[in-house]
Amino acid sequence: MQSYPHPIIAREGWPFLAASLVLALIASYWCPTWSIPLWGATLFILQFFRDPPRVVPAQANAVVSAADGRVIVLEKAYDAYLEREALKISVFMNVFNVHSNRAPVDGVVQKCWYFPGKYFNAALDKASFENERNALWIRTPDGQDVTCVQIAGLIARRILCYVEEGERLDRGQRYGFIRFGSRVDLYLPLTARPKVSLGDKVSAGSTVLAEL
Repeated sequence: MQSYPHPIIAREGWPFLAASLVLALIASYWCPTWSIPLWGATLFILQFFRDPPRVVPAQANAVVSAADGRVIVLEKAYDAYLEREALKISVFMNVFNVHSNRAPVDGVVQKCWYFPGKYFNAALDKASFENERNALWIRTPDGQDVTCVQIAGLIARRILCYVEEGERLDRGQRYGFIRFGSRVDLYLPLTARPKVSLGDKVSAGSTVLAEL
């Protein structure tokens, strides 16, 4: 199953890439030496906003990663959004990861929450509750509830979420973006079976984190 309706370079990065490219070209014309750091910045922006296509698993009960990065939390925890005990899986994104966020399951968005907050290192446990964050409650076709939380980090200052209550999401569908290093927390039913381990590197939309 292939699901990729967006450009290979994320649209969120186009203004940054255009500005950096223009500055680098101008500097190259007037003083090639000065252009070197600007070309370096252009290459960094290009790699940061890359958004490669992903093959989404067709397995009906699969929960795929909502973000690229590394698994830093895999434990039973309290889901404060749905007020329940849950299996929590957190993925930390550094500045070299792809930062598009993708729906972990098929389902309908039941509710959205946005909380302004602080900007602690997203790898810290307190980031889940104190940092700026945006949460989605998604209900699957068979009635299971999944909470997906975008969390800003030490450098990230912009969470983008493009879906609202009542919208349907397909597993692997691109629904948001976080700029410059961050984290995504997933809260799953306790009956979910994890398929990853702490420290595993995962890819949004294609790595199966758990089975419902």
